[in-house]
Amino acid sequence: MKIAIVSDAWQPQINGVVNSMLNTRRCLLQFGHDVEMFTPLDFKTVPCPTYPSIRLSVAPGSKLSDMLNTYDPDSIHISTEGPLGLAARNWCKRNNLRFTTAYHTQFPQYVNLRAPVPLSWCYRMMRWFHGPSHAVMVPTNSVRRELEAQGFNNVKLWSRGVDTKLFYPQAGVDLGLPRPINMYVGRVAVEKNIGDFLNLDLPGSKLVIGDGPDLEKLKKEHPEVCFCGFKTGEDLAAHIACADVFIFPSRTDTFGLVMLEALACGVPVAAYPVTGPIDVITDEKAGCLDEDLKTAVQGALKCKPSDCREYALRYTWEEASRTFERHLVHCRETMQRAPIEYGW
Repeated sequence: MKIAIVSDAWQPQINGVVNSMLNTRRCLLQFGHDVEMFTPLDFKTVPCPTYPSIRLSVAPGSKLSDMLNTYDPDSIHISTEGPLGLAARNWCKRNNLRFTTAYHTQFPQYVNLRAPVPLSWCYRMMRWFHGPSHAVMVPTNSVRRELEAQGFNNVKLWSRGVDTKLFYPQAGVDLGLPRPINMYVGRVAVEKNIGDFLNLDLPGSKLVIGDGPDLEKLKKEHPEVCFCGFKTGEDLAAHIACADVFIFPSRTDTFGLVMLEALACGVPVAAYPVTGPIDVITDEKAGCLDEDLKTAVQGALKCKPSDCREYALRYTWEEASRTFERHLVHCRETMQRAPIEYGW
């Protein structure tokens, strides 16, 4: 099957969306499919307002249409709701083609945190964008229930995996920090609620790995915290493995891949009992969820590294990608049986 994946999020960005698509593409290729990525790397881009490290494609419609016409895919998956995603949606409309989409990000909540835009307006836009999708893929049952309550249709589950060969228990880097080492990994930005982690009164040390628009401001406000900056690959895995507890303060994530990476390294997770963590941390042996984040940290520190590792082994990219593949196959088969006429 020739699969076109359109994503506004792509390298050099490193985040859950990019990680998911990289691993999914890798597995689809292993399964024998032809996979072509359509990303901002192929277009003129400008910095995203309030988040300049993210590049947005400028007027990609005509060029993307030519590229998709040339590739002539059997299936098309739209990964994001940005300029490229919208252009791909329009292309499918003009050609009467079914497509699948993914809901990676709590976009309404993110916008609401950065601008005075009502959640209802953002959800209305998201319903419009995803409404014609044959399958709106979400990572957890909690997200599926949330979207269905907001009037979304055709919401389907597509879980995630973790590279357990890259992320594994090891001695890790020696940063010379007092223990326990309380770690946060992720975007240093308001939507990640990192302030709740930084303001905790905890014994030992606090370690932040990541970059983002709020990094310099928070470094000045919290000189007691060790900010290690952006890490990838084996270096990231070695840093995660040195922690005693991984703290995930976000209340707006749909999943939180980095929690699986921490668990694969034998590091327990402390988080709020909200969408994302409640679906990932379903066993008290892997971590602790509590509305008092400090209580969650204390509970997580009691977990055994071996139990965390064993728990992470349940999640494989191969299994997750087979689910993704089934959604695409069903979309294609349905299209072949009954071509559609869009009225939107």
